[in-house]
This record gives sequence, C-alpha cells and structure tokens, in this order.
Amino acid sequence: MEHLKKLKCHNSKYLKDLIIVILLVLFLAGFGALMVYSASYYSAQYHYGNKYFFLFKQIMGIVLGIFAMIFFAFFDYHLLKKFKWWILIATFILLGLVFVPGIGMESYGAKRWVSILGISLQPSEVAKFALVIFIASYMSENHDKVKTFKGLLPVLIVGGLMCVLIMLEPSMSVTMCICFVTLFMLIIGGMSKKHTLMFSIPASFAVPLLIILEPYRLKRLMAFIDPWASPQGEGFQLIQSLYSLGDGGLFGVGLFNSRQKYLFLPFAESDFILSIIGEEIGFIGTCFLLLIFFALVYKLIKIALNAKDRFGALLASGVAFIIGVQTLLNVAVVTGSIPPTGLPLPFISSGGTSVSVFMAGIGVCLNVARSSNKY
Repeated sequence: MEHLKKLKCHNSKYLKDLIIVILLVLFLAGFGALMVYSASYYSAQYHYGNKYFFLFKQIMGIVLGIFAMIFFAFFDYHLLKKFKWWILIATFILLGLVFVPGIGMESYGAKRWVSILGISLQPSEVAKFALVIFIASYMSENHDKVKTFKGLLPVLIVGGLMCVLIMLEPSMSVTMCICFVTLFMLIIGGMSKKHTLMFSIPASFAVPLLIILEPYRLKRLMAFIDPWASPQGEGFQLIQSLYSLGDGGLFGVGLFNSRQKYLFLPFAESDFILSIIGEEIGFIGTCFLLLIFFALVYKLIKIALNAKDRFGALLASGVAFIIGVQTLLNVAVVTGSIPPTGLPLPFISSGGTSVSVFMAGIGVCLNVARSSNKY
C-alpha cells in the first residue's frame, strides 16, 4: 500500500512538471505572437500591404511547432541516437544550401535562409539542436573517452565545421550560442578541468580576433562602446533600443502603444522585440517574462537530472542550455551589454523556423520526462 502511495505521488509530480512545462511554452509562444503583431503591424502594412503579414507567419510556425512538440513527446528519444548521423548529414546539407544560388536567400548581406518548394527555412536554427543530439549521443556512449583530448576530437570537429559554415553566412551570434552550448555540454559530460581551460582561453581570444578581422563587426563594436558617435549609422539601432526601453519605464506605455515600432527601431519584430516588450509592458512586465524563461529552464534542468539514462540527461540539458544562453544573449544585445548580434528571443521573436524548432526541442524534453522512473 505504501509503495502504491509513493508511486501515485511520483506520478502526480511527473504530471505536474509536464503540465507546467507545456503551459510555460504555450504562454511564451502565445505572448510572442501577440508581441510580433504589436511590433510589426505598422511595418508589415508599410512594406507588404498586410498588417498581419508577420503574425500569420508566426501563427503558422506555432501551429507547426505544436504538432512537432506532440510528435516528439511520444517519439522515443533513443531513436535520435540511432539516427544521429543522418540528422547531422541533413543539417550540413541544409547549411551548405544557403550558398547555392536559387535556393539560398540573402537578406541584408547575410545568407541565412533557404527556400525549398516555397517554404523558407533557417538552417542555423536546426543546427543548434542537431549538434545537441550528436554531442549527447557521443558523450553518453563514450563517457570515459571524453576525459582525453583524443576522445573530445569528434565533438570538436563536428562543432567546428558547423561553426565555420555558420560564420560564412555570416552569423557570429549563432556561432557564439553554439560554442557556449557545446562548452557547457562538454563540461557536464565529463570533460576535465584541464581541457576546459585549454578550450575556454583560446575561445575568449578568438572572439575579439573575429571582430577585428571583419570591418562590419568592428563597426558594431565601436557603436557598442559609444553608439552616439554614429547616431545615424552603426549606433542607430542600439540608440533606438535604449530609447524604447527608457520610454517603457517601470510599467510601460501600454500594449500596442509603442512608438519605436513606427519604423524607428529596425528588426522590431525579430531580434529587438524585447525592446518593444520593454516599452509596452515596462521593466516589471519584462522581468516577469524573464522569470517565465527562468522557470522553463529550471524545469528542463530538473527533467535532465531525473532522466533515466545519460543520453536523456544530456539531451534535456542541451535544450535547456540553448534556451538559457540564447535568452541571455538577446537580453544583453537589446540592453547594450554586448555588441549587437542577430539572435532571436526564443519562442517570442518573429520566425517560423525558430519557434517550431524550439517547440520540437521541448517535445524531446517531455519525452525524456515521460520515460523517467524518478518522478
């Protein structure tokens, strides 16, 4: 009888955690759609003659994401390990297709999208999760080997090739995200302290070097240091972002009442949507939104800690790290804490590929939780 009571209690906790994760994700996606509409309806009407242009695309991404989340919640995550090489090959093909004329799509000098059968896709969004699957699979199968440099080479080679292709697009922000997530996963996977320092120190020097080598990155760095030195140039976006956040104050100017979205703030519906959120719902509302992200990451880490096997633990940790790192980088950009980079806010920013892939990642975590016997 006592065993049945414990089992019932475990099942209750298990269901509660799953429901909380689902509700948090649906809230973020729903709020994101609302804010995408608020941030974009004027520019969408101006550029496309349809104020719902970005909203429709976002809703399509969310609907697709819900189906993906349900599918992966019931899809045995162990099969991802079995298909890891196929997933990796498909990802590299997609990353390569962005450079193929007629398939790759260029926007603002960057080739980050592919168009297949009229459907646009951002391969770098898929690449982050494909790399997590590969690292989780490799490290769960080679736990003892990863304590040696030779044992780490497969992860470093695959991650390095992926970063090179993404840097060529170019997209330094996604590259940074992948590097951080890879490092975190290697650390929790058992990488030694010596190797952690060996990779961390050169990586910290590589970032300023990459900035110096590319003129546009150097201009962004100068704009970050003093945006008012070029208020109509590289510093314009950051200045408008700070104006937006400043206007919001503690409680905001009210939903749909932002002024910066009237073509003052570039990419208001995507990379800088948090600026519009801060303007409309204020500092308090923005803090509440970040608490939602914190709660989601916390629940995903809890799922990872209670996973029944090493692969599931690393898989859920990887998804949690992607969400956490990308959220922190986006917040740092819009507040002027780091130089501007094009990285969307998970579940919130406009982008069908992004929201769909993130929700699919949540589905994998739900599957890890369902398979656990520790709830």
